[in-house]
Amino acid sequence: MTTVADWQLANPSAHEPYEWQEAPFWAGLYELALRSSSRQEYLDAIRRHGETTQWQPGPRPFLADDHAITQSYFLLYRLEHDRRMIEPALARFQEMLQAPFAESLEFSNEKTTREWVWCDALFMSPPALALATSTTGDGRYADLMNRLWWKTTDYLYDKQEHLFYRDSRFFDQREANGKKVFWSRGNGWVLAGLARVLQYLPPDYAGRKRFVALFQEMAQRIAELQGPDGYWRASLLDPDSRPIPETSGTGFFTYALAWGMNEGVLGREYEQTVRRGWSALVRAVRPSGKLGYVQRVGDRPGDTGPEQTETYGTGAFLLAGSELLRLAAR
Repeated sequence: MTTVADWQLANPSAHEPYEWQEAPFWAGLYELALRSSSRQEYLDAIRRHGETTQWQPGPRPFLADDHAITQSYFLLYRLEHDRRMIEPALARFQEMLQAPFAESLEFSNEKTTREWVWCDALFMSPPALALATSTTGDGRYADLMNRLWWKTTDYLYDKQEHLFYRDSRFFDQREANGKKVFWSRGNGWVLAGLARVLQYLPPDYAGRKRFVALFQEMAQRIAELQGPDGYWRASLLDPDSRPIPETSGTGFFTYALAWGMNEGVLGREYEQTVRRGWSALVRAVRPSGKLGYVQRVGDRPGDTGPEQTETYGTGAFLLAGSELLRLAAR
């Protein structure tokens, strides 16, 4: 984990610092910092990143992608209690509390600036809103998250397959083998988003059991779809169409399943799946510390390769490794 984190810090991405691609890395680095002898070095890096953005979310007020980076701001605030770190995010979420969110979820580029019309959004905004409630005690943020989460889930979740469509464009699409199109990283965003929502929601939150039930239902299906080598392929129901390993989906699934075990939400029967997933991730790390086989930015199953990486893949790796450390200590 240290080798991978240090490589990423030495090789920053070209994405804007507030963009969603960055968010999993800084959240993962926070988790590593709590467990590392380099704790202060990593926390200082997170702080420098926040200062770069002046602790601002992305510029589009209602776009879930632009909320994701605030997860690391809320987390660092827990340690340092500097209100500058969370005030811009809370101001943004106050704007959201005034919005009706009464639009259709049919995919269109014009609507993606408000409603959560794509499944990736369930990692981006919901954990940040849950963190806003756990940080301030104001339940309105979690209530808004709860309402919007289930609006999107009711629309995009396939109740037969127990998987999420990426967005409405994929309802009638099929893979080469005739199966429905379910993207690995898209479902990874959702399962990891569920884990993070449950991690930060108040334990007595009225809607918590419904999130747990969805997490358990999805987790069982995801575990069934793991390849014998520990990877999940980019296309969950047609792995032979893209047999090359893919580490961003694998990282998010491994993280979420390990978190579920650590929290008692999932049983020990998932341990083999988790350990296979982690071993697969470790095999994808180049000697330099670069994590390979990360599918690039996209919205559907795509190709990858041993030298292909992205910061969100590194973030998923660090999140997964942090939960594996917890699991090893049990």
